Amino acid sequence: MDVRGELRIDPGTLDTNGVGEDLEIVVPYTEWSLADAVLKRAAGLTAGLRAKLMLVAIHTVPYPAQLECQAAVHGHLVQQLADLANRCPLSVEAQVVLSRSREDGFRHVLSARSTVLIGTRKRWWRTQEEVLARALVRDGHKVVLLNIS
Repeated sequence: MDVRGELRIDPGTLDTNGVGEDLEIVVPYTEWSLADAVLKRAAGLTAGLRAKLMLVAIHTVPYPAQLECQAAVHGHLVQQLADLANRCPLSVEAQVVLSRSREDGFRHVLSARSTVLIGTRKRWWRTQEEVLARALVRDGHKVVLLNIS
């Protein structure tokens, strides 16, 4: 079974699958400045659409360790996500997910109809955000890669 998603780079608008359908937008938290820029661009990309915006941070825990998060680390992530959500003009749901790998964490969070907005910077090499985008496209998700200056 070859399931492929869709990758769009810097589109002017986002597509919806049907008339009047809600658009579920997921913004992965990889870096504070990237997530902040993506949330600001999301406001313009979703203008006129019924969009539900979710900001997701994946906290990876190596396999031998217990699948739990130290209170200080969890509190720090929650505070960063809350600060980012408050800066966005849209309503944002923030979520921290514990997982063994970043890709597994996103597989758990994303639904089949999610559109993922990922911010990246132009580099000579492939960034971690571009690697994540390709993995999510291979899993069948719609991914929008936004170049952030």
